[in-house]
Amino acid sequence: MARYTGPVVRLSRRLGVALTPKAEKYLDRRAYPPGQHGQSRKGKVSEYAIQLREKQKMKIIYGVLEKQFRNYYQKATALRGVTGENLVKMLERRFDNVIYRAGFAASRPGARQLVTHAHLLVNGKKVNIPSYQLQPGDTIEFRPKSKDMETVRNSMNKTPDSRIPVWLQVDKANLKLTFVNVPERADIQEPFNEQLVVELYSK
Repeated sequence: MARYTGPVVRLSRRLGVALTPKAEKYLDRRAYPPGQHGQSRKGKVSEYAIQLREKQKMKIIYGVLEKQFRNYYQKATALRGVTGENLVKMLERRFDNVIYRAGFAASRPGARQLVTHAHLLVNGKKVNIPSYQLQPGDTIEFRPKSKDMETVRNSMNKTPDSRIPVWLQVDKANLKLTFVNVPERADIQEPFNEQLVVELYSK
């Protein structure tokens, strides 16, 4: 499955926001765009550039490429409610994102790998599709042969309970979680403005 595999730290500096935990320490030291003219580059940023930057943030944060992202947007416009909020909620319901939010993986790429390698079960059935949309009440657990993975245990031990969102119920001891409900927009703290993305696609 295609996904962005380029330098995320460099892209984080370009967008001005840490897209991964690793990028945070680099932005503290070099809070300016990459390249030899990064510190001296000035000028007014156009409205289109600002909107495009927000779309790039969302795509990279959730690990989604352009075609799939546009499909999410089109589905979001067909739903009742605010299009931007619908878009964010659909991205949050992705299987790989929920695994990351629960603390089973240290990053979304790591969560994607757990899913694609078929280490997890949804309602007792194998699901290896990262974009699978979870429904309220779905239960997720590791396959018996995958419960002793050291990377998963390390991630769980490093994830404080305060970081696990209220819309997930996590049983750390048994490596099991329940998708309680679709999160509200106020429950999602990510550095992007989805309304600007809606404006971009609405042109």
